[in-house]
Amino acid sequence: MTTRLKGIGAHAVLLFFAATALFPLALVLLNSVKTNTEIVRNPLALPSTFTFENFVTAWTYGEFGTGFLNSVLLTGTTVVVVLTCSTLAGYVLAGKKIRSWPLVMVYLTMAMTVPVQLFVFPLYSIVAAVDLLDNPMVVGVIIAAINIPFATFLMRTFFLNVPRELEEAAQVDGVSTAQFVWHVLLPIVRPGLITVGVVVGLNAWNEFLISATFLQDPDQQTVTLGFLSMNGTFSTELGAMMAGALILIAPVLAIFVALQRYVVDGIASGSVKG
Repeated sequence: MTTRLKGIGAHAVLLFFAATALFPLALVLLNSVKTNTEIVRNPLALPSTFTFENFVTAWTYGEFGTGFLNSVLLTGTTVVVVLTCSTLAGYVLAGKKIRSWPLVMVYLTMAMTVPVQLFVFPLYSIVAAVDLLDNPMVVGVIIAAINIPFATFLMRTFFLNVPRELEEAAQVDGVSTAQFVWHVLLPIVRPGLITVGVVVGLNAWNEFLISATFLQDPDQQTVTLGFLSMNGTFSTELGAMMAGALILIAPVLAIFVALQRYVVDGIASGSVKG
């Protein structure tokens, strides 16, 4: 009986936290299909009639069509660069294949603790000097550099969980390092790759400071900047703002829901060693 009560209590706590997390999303969804008058009157009430005009307004004035393309370019560049660099670096650091690996670990730790705001103006000067402003892929590389230290630590943890005997057996069989990493290690640490890709991708999609600094041209701005640009014109049009917010988070939410099992598995398997 006591065990059953504990189970009920645990489920009740989990349901409470789930409801707390989903309530803001449900509120945005509810008010995105209501008129501004209905929202002001009672944001918690059901709409008298469902209207999708807010989505048309948000998509048009937020320029989400162009913004989505730029966000995909930026996020895709970030994820590819981070996964490539952090995977190779994590493999080398996990196997202690270089003598200076402790210094590299210290450097990565320092890189994670330094505020990114310190690098914005020097980076802007360099990017402007080489005429690469207003380029989403360049911004993606910059955001990737910010995320590489954290991703390297995470990937190193996954590589530490791989038995060393696998590499020794591969060397005996005459398998090259590149073949071993590509055909053996990467399938084993796939949950880690997905976890890093999702976490870094979410950060890149929602990133504001770097994007707002390096993407001044409206035709090169991301969907996040497009949504924020609506604040000046549609600050009182709550329905359009809610619809824009839903358009902004819908792709990210869909990807996370589709890959959540792999992310949870990756976090669990990556927490064994450090």
